[in-house]
Amino acid sequence: MKKMQGSCEMCMYYEYDEEYECYCCQMDLDEDEMARFMMDKMDSCRYFKFGDEYSIVRKQM
Repeated sequence: MKKMQGSCEMCMYYEYDEEYECYCCQMDLDEDEMARFMMDKMDSCRYFKFGDEYSIVRKQM
């Protein structure tokens, strides 16, 4: 599977979790991917999907 470049902050799956009071990836990451995510080293992610502010707001409604 081809990996896509992108920043977590620009990803459609990077959402604010009110329970934990922080932004989290909503994808089901495996152990290695989660470790890279927690260390802020997600320079390429196979789940990255660009989400502009308008598409993210429409999804949350």
